[in-house]
Amino acid sequence: METETLTELLAGIRRFVNERLIPLETKVSEDDAIPADALAEMRALGLFGLSIPEEYGGLGLSMEDECRVMFEFCRCSPAFRSAFGTNVGIGSQGLVMFGTEAQKKKWLPGVASGEVVTSFALTEAEAGSDSGSVRTRAELQGDHYVLNGSKRYITNASRASLFTVMARTNPEAKGGSGVSAFLVPSDLPGVSVGKSEKKMGQQGAHIHDVNFDNVRVPVENRLGEEGQGFRVAMQVLDRGRLHISSVCVGVAERLIEESVRYAAERKQFGQPIASFQMIQAMLADCRAEANAARAMALEAARKRDRGEDVTMDAAACKLFASEMVGRVADRAVQIFGGSGYVADYGIERFYRDVRIFRLYEGTSEIQRIIIAREMMKQGK
Repeated sequence: METETLTELLAGIRRFVNERLIPLETKVSEDDAIPADALAEMRALGLFGLSIPEEYGGLGLSMEDECRVMFEFCRCSPAFRSAFGTNVGIGSQGLVMFGTEAQKKKWLPGVASGEVVTSFALTEAEAGSDSGSVRTRAELQGDHYVLNGSKRYITNASRASLFTVMARTNPEAKGGSGVSAFLVPSDLPGVSVGKSEKKMGQQGAHIHDVNFDNVRVPVENRLGEEGQGFRVAMQVLDRGRLHISSVCVGVAERLIEESVRYAAERKQFGQPIASFQMIQAMLADCRAEANAARAMALEAARKRDRGEDVTMDAAACKLFASEMVGRVADRAVQIFGGSGYVADYGIERFYRDVRIFRLYEGTSEIQRIIIAREMMKQGK
């Protein structure tokens, strides 16, 4: 996107976040729902189609531009981002990267407008970090695959019109080599969505189990070739990890803003607590780490935009940024003291909200494994 256009987009998003979304944070948390008018405004801003190519109605942002948008947007409760995050990231990018032209024309315009909500269905009860161990089966019967199995903790499942589902097409193959990817409309007979799970944080963003009971999926809905599902998932997750890294930076920026403001206003011993070196040290550490995460995300995004392999870079960004925002949130609670522990200031809500970033789209432990594996592969 041209610099001037991107600048205007970022300015518009900042106004929207400050004037519309931040004032809604408490309501969304209490109601466990994002108001319909706020969702409509997000669709109107093009947020559901940030990463969808322009020829299909999206904004077609580069990875770097998408990161910059997330830096701005995610200064508000991460539940708002979750509303469109699967459309921008893991729910749509398998289709963008591996879909046929017919598949893209059928689905992507609706994804870009927000009319179609997408979800990514990989995780199962026995397949989380060990994502190659999916048990959901897809058996070829004539011109259809018959899907049977269940997925767990699927974001936006209750609102989804389209699932990207990883299922085992070759039961004899071990690990990811027997897994294929499918586009599964949510209205197919046999697809059902479980109850919304109660979660530690991010009220307003919902996760559910999704069940597939003899679901007949046309062959033309397969993404890529048989056995390519694990490759689809890993490339989608590489990109998603850069997106989540940028989300973490945006949330950290909000927490830093709040901490600086409070430290300047709160007085103890006759002076603002910002004058005490221990508080200054916490603020300085927050700023240094947030700046580092921002730089890492932008550099990795530029590499991906150049077509370079970013598997190790994306894992390193996700690891550092998700751990960083956890430390920033913890320091924010400490700076706010008792006020950080009660709900009125919202800091305790952010403290709970950010904990998930170290878990989904690959735990911190999995990121370390990926980084070490890529280091050994590259010899550096």
